[in-house]
Amino acid sequence: MRRALPLLFGLLGGGVLATPPARAETLSFPVLVPLTGFLSLEGTSQRNGAALALSQAGAKADVIDTGTSPEAAVTALERAAGNGNVGAVAASMLGTQMLAMLPLAAELKLPLVTVSGTASITEQGNPWVFRFFPGDAVTKTAHARYVVEELGRKRPALIYQTTAYGQSGKAHLETAFKALGAELVFEEGIDPAAKDLLPVLTKALAAKPDVLVLHLHSGPTALLLKQAASGGVGANGIGIPIVAGSAMHQPSTAALLEPAELKGVCAETAASPVSGGSPEMDAFTAAYRTAFGKEPDAFALGQYDGMAMALAAVKAGATDAEAIRRALAGGTHKGLAMTYASDGKGNMAHSAVIVCYDGTSRVPAVVKRYDNLAGPVTSGAVK
Repeated sequence: MRRALPLLFGLLGGGVLATPPARAETLSFPVLVPLTGFLSLEGTSQRNGAALALSQAGAKADVIDTGTSPEAAVTALERAAGNGNVGAVAASMLGTQMLAMLPLAAELKLPLVTVSGTASITEQGNPWVFRFFPGDAVTKTAHARYVVEELGRKRPALIYQTTAYGQSGKAHLETAFKALGAELVFEEGIDPAAKDLLPVLTKALAAKPDVLVLHLHSGPTALLLKQAASGGVGANGIGIPIVAGSAMHQPSTAALLEPAELKGVCAETAASPVSGGSPEMDAFTAAYRTAFGKEPDAFALGQYDGMAMALAAVKAGATDAEAIRRALAGGTHKGLAMTYASDGKGNMAHSAVIVCYDGTSRVPAVVKRYDNLAGPVTSGAVK
């Protein structure tokens, strides 16, 4: 993996360190992410993004699988803290695990760098959490605005996950749609372990929506889309557009479906590395492929950018966790996905994009970008 990294140093700009930081090797940067369970695909991407940034800087990284239980995440953080001089932690993207780790991170005084979308993790008044993926207040605003303003749909049906992530997205979508004059005609939560989503899909379509909105994890997203495509009506099988959550943009999710099953499907996300867009993004994607033998997604890119900002602080002279925290809280970082800066709560990412699939490949096109979003806005407002 290391042979591919020097090339990346030279090609990437402000979002990547040009040379290894002088003192990164004296600090540990534990990677505590879900590698097993219902969030394994997303968690693996998160791990890979952190590993790529840390490896190129010559920094130490201890990877611990947090599974899906809050207790496992807390145990992992305790274990990591006891293994040396920790600079910052690449922390789980699972909302329940983040909420469980926050009090301990404050006690240990360790920055948590995450890509969790669960809105409440930055609403606890905890100065040690930094989110490098747009939270639900950002992504769900883009999600709703695309449905209403670009597709012209006013009767959305929502199927969401019963996890903390799902509940957070549901609440923000309800608020965003109401602000845009499009209230939900159907909404129902499903467990991540559900094996048949046809019953809930049938109920949703019975409400006569003009668009189906999904806020699900990777596996359930793919399962629902496969079952929707088998309906035999219209491009995607159900005759109405489907606009999914960020799990859909993942190449690992798209790989579970045939290109034809993706036709007419769109999704919100922070970025889509496989869709290209700049020489720097193309270089990151190439290096990621070389290192891991798979395609990167926005979760990998967000975690990469987050760890790169922490490592840039070390390069600038930070020698401990408190100095890194101050740099994350008060600095600005030009990453590959966007420019990051804290809003005072640890929300670092304030942009989102919409990607859509044309039915001929598993690589989506970026069709809309929303910058400087803070939350739900009224229809027609420019943010």
